[in-house]
Amino acid sequence: MAARLLLLADTHVPKRARDLPAEVWRAAEDADVVIHAGDWVDVRLLDELEARSTRLVACWGNNDHGELRERLPEVARVEVEGVRVGVVHETGQAQGREQRMSVEYADLDVLVFGHSHIPWDTVTSTGLRLLNPGSPTDRRRQPHCTYMTATAVDGGLSDVVLHQLPARG
Repeated sequence: MAARLLLLADTHVPKRARDLPAEVWRAAEDADVVIHAGDWVDVRLLDELEARSTRLVACWGNNDHGELRERLPEVARVEVEGVRVGVVHETGQAQGREQRMSVEYADLDVLVFGHSHIPWDTVTSTGLRLLNPGSPTDRRRQPHCTYMTATAVDGGLSDVVLHQLPARG
């Protein structure tokens, strides 16, 4: 079996956008597992994503408070089709990230993170894959708002794609 994954972070709804783009909602409804690496801002988005997703794995971010922190862990861990996945919002500065995360998350195959709004896809010297999908609603200094999709199959991750969203009018 293969599992289709949708990777999101830093949605900041409704502060940066009133809602997720329609393309992201379609991807969420098509995915077997939606992974969200924090900075929801409003619990209503969590409720709607839970309702519209087959399975949601998520954590809270530095802009999440109250009920979001009560309902979500700081770090979420799950196994999907033999792939050990962790989800955390912050990983610290980019310099030295691979080494730090390899030590801190030695039990994982993939770590999905957010916070910077900067897409990231690297593999550490220990084989840990680090993925930051960017943000679908707040590009900051990036050329596009983004999200990622991937496939988990037979203990591995394949078909990792960074999707660029069209500019909002």
